[in-house]
Amino acid sequence: MSTIELNKRQETILQIVKENGPITGEHIAERLNLTRATLRPDLAILTMAGFLEARPRVGYFYSGKSGTQLLTDNLAKLYVKDYQSIPVVVNDSISVYDAICMMFLEDVGTMFVTDQQSLLVGVLSRKDLLRASIGGKDLSSIPVNIIMTRMPNIAMCTKDDQLIEVAKKLIEKQIDALPVVKETEGGFEVVGRITKTNITKALVSLATEEL
Repeated sequence: MSTIELNKRQETILQIVKENGPITGEHIAERLNLTRATLRPDLAILTMAGFLEARPRVGYFYSGKSGTQLLTDNLAKLYVKDYQSIPVVVNDSISVYDAICMMFLEDVGTMFVTDQQSLLVGVLSRKDLLRASIGGKDLSSIPVNIIMTRMPNIAMCTKDDQLIEVAKKLIEKQIDALPVVKETEGGFEVVGRITKTNITKALVSLATEEL
């Protein structure tokens, strides 16, 4: 079988895919400042020749990589800042009763507690509120700072953390959400949240990305 000679553009495409795969045809075209239609014959040649492989809704990748390596590479490109959602924050002085009402109205499983300076001081989960409600106590007279999980026993993340590392924390701590924080001189400001649902959405978007 004769060796296939690649032209300069095909060699460039191959290098782009080696360094960035899986990558969509559209993104390859953007890097070369060409249209997707112009690149289509080159991508077809590289795929038929076995230099590249193509997976529907995923992208082109260099055939020298294993499936595990591809998945690892793709997961490493997912960051908290791209998938975080708006946090539900309460003040540390509100009552357990009010916290239960807010959790129900906001339909969340975790709320973050801040002090008068809007800095993170605690986390409230459904389990915390459920435990507090057992025993017939007057929930309107108990502040949440009595029952919340306090610093420094709070797992947290930043917007620049990899999503896979956050997922590991959620599994390790057996919790449903992490606050996304920004460090300040006085402490940590809550700027977002990452939940199991956010991570599930990220995985779905990864699986449904088009070529």
